[in-house]
Amino acid sequence: MRPKARLLAPLILAALPAYAQAQETTGPKPPCGGDFGAWVNGVKSEAAALGHAPQTVNAFFSSVRPDDAVLRADRAQGVFQRDFIDFSRRLISENRIANGRANADKYDAVFDRIEADYGVPRGVLLAFWAFETDYGAVQGDFNTANALATLAHDCRRPELFRPQLLAAIELYAQGGMDPAATTGAWAGEIGQVQMLPADILENGMDGDGDGRVDLKGSPSDALLSGGKMLSSLGWRPNEPWLQEIALPQGIDLTLTGLDHKMTVAEWKALGVTPRSGDLGADSLPASVLLPMGRGGPAFLAYPNFDVYFEWNQSLVYVTTAAYFATRLEGAPVYDAGNPAPGLSGEEMVRLQERLQARGHDVGGADGILGEKTREAVQAEQIRLGLPADAWPTRALLDAL
Repeated sequence: MRPKARLLAPLILAALPAYAQAQETTGPKPPCGGDFGAWVNGVKSEAAALGHAPQTVNAFFSSVRPDDAVLRADRAQGVFQRDFIDFSRRLISENRIANGRANADKYDAVFDRIEADYGVPRGVLLAFWAFETDYGAVQGDFNTANALATLAHDCRRPELFRPQLLAAIELYAQGGMDPAATTGAWAGEIGQVQMLPADILENGMDGDGDGRVDLKGSPSDALLSGGKMLSSLGWRPNEPWLQEIALPQGIDLTLTGLDHKMTVAEWKALGVTPRSGDLGADSLPASVLLPMGRGGPAFLAYPNFDVYFEWNQSLVYVTTAAYFATRLEGAPVYDAGNPAPGLSGEEMVRLQERLQARGHDVGGADGILGEKTREAVQAEQIRLGLPADAWPTRALLDAL
């Protein structure tokens, strides 16, 4: 792997927190903040109410400490401010492709089982395996129990992390983790494809037949568990997920974007063609995704692409992972085109603030071009009479 890719690997581990973002609840926030010891006692009481023996709970928390490094990692995700071309070129190297294909051969029987049981193609799991941990080589060195407790105590997202902390206690009670020794990503994910405790409890699989689920040491266990996870998130067997396309001149750009879906037959009728292979079945709903506007790469996103957002909420990560999966399945390198220059992180923040001032929900002014920001950008482009490709430019920033 290129040095840049290795330097980026820990940042990908920091992607909050993979598919578990979809598990956030909408009720009042659970108790958070204040004295850490007093807060831990509250979690212990809740765990006891769920049926855990006091000695189990006390043993779990005996080594748990808050970790400021976790909070620093949580607040520092600037890597996702990069655009698709920059991000994908940093993550996808010939070495990663070669290692992916070698692992596809090495674990051929495992991938055959996953494809038969869950309908998830090997390229999809290989891409996640590569990006999450570089095929198991970089799994993270944060103490998992400390990370979950720190994030559950922090008042930014306790509704997400407190249930995962309670799930970690259950995982410990079942012999699935050691709170003093188990390590992983800063957000509490464990193993080669980075799964949170609740998801391990629900989807952990023994893929190598040794009678236990070891997501850190066993690629077979990790891959099979990841396949089951994707299936539980709604993966549709024997259907595509993302495909590079060529757009006809003059296509109505207001039809593009993940919030606009038409059937493949309707896209064909408008002149959309694949760059390689055949488009999906005519009846499949699909969206045209222009990650860098009308001048950059163009993709058709199928229903399975939506499942990627259950794994990770970052649009640039999701698009790159889905595209890399197609490469591992034999697709060519995308046509980068000649996109208009994008915005810097500071400019993106200013744009998001101006969009919010106009009443758009962009999910916060964080400098990251997510789908909510893209939808707001497209709406303003339409209002201002600019090309409505959802790609924010300085011309749009100035116009606002």
